[in-house]
Amino acid sequence: MYGAERQQLLAQRARRDGRIDVMTAATEFEVAPETIRRDLGALERRGVVRRVYGGAIPVERLDFEPGVSLRDRTNSAEKERIARAALDLLPPRGTLLFDAGTTTARLAALLPNDREFTAVTNSLPVANQLATRSNCTLHLLGGRIRETTLASVESWALNVLGGLTVDVGFFGTNGFSAARGCTTPDPAEAAVKTAMVTASRRRVLLADHSKYGDDQFSRFARLAEMDVVVTDDGLDEAAWTELAAETEVVAA
Repeated sequence: MYGAERQQLLAQRARRDGRIDVMTAATEFEVAPETIRRDLGALERRGVVRRVYGGAIPVERLDFEPGVSLRDRTNSAEKERIARAALDLLPPRGTLLFDAGTTTARLAALLPNDREFTAVTNSLPVANQLATRSNCTLHLLGGRIRETTLASVESWALNVLGGLTVDVGFFGTNGFSAARGCTTPDPAEAAVKTAMVTASRRRVLLADHSKYGDDQFSRFARLAEMDVVVTDDGLDEAAWTELAAETEVVAA
């Protein structure tokens, strides 16, 4: 297969699947990973894709924020491992904050029943996991609900967060990197996340490896503001070194 033909197929699959994974594509096309990286570099120069950690995404996706159900199906096994690893970071008892996100919702579902917690969240999926727990006093932040993430945003949520102090906050993110920190596409949601970071004594970021380097429009925290990043083992050594220079990193 000629390089131009392979690049055309890569562009088509990026649009169809929303992402190209270098290692998967190399196996499928029976070429070296470096060949795929060169192809993606060529497609990026033509404005077809944007390269991210481990692959590339179509430029059309830069204006697209996937909904909760689609995000929950993406890297599902990695998210489950991350949530289970985060259980070790729970305090014996106390106050918890759950940011909106599919991995934070998985952690909420795994909360042990033998400890007493007070939980605060702006996420309807997280609230649904915790509302019937007899060992958990739940506080749901008000505000406008974003259809895409099912999270409350704007002044009602921000005003309450300004007066809170919680023991541990668990955060999701659309993208993270050593250079740009933790980012999300929507400024209103980023503002609430920033207020949550401020309200938390200890901050834990839950993010699978595919989000590394996928920097979004609005930053809500620098990596150094996170006490721990829990991710999966899909990061290479260079990325791991970059993260470890900023904060503690736990592999799920």
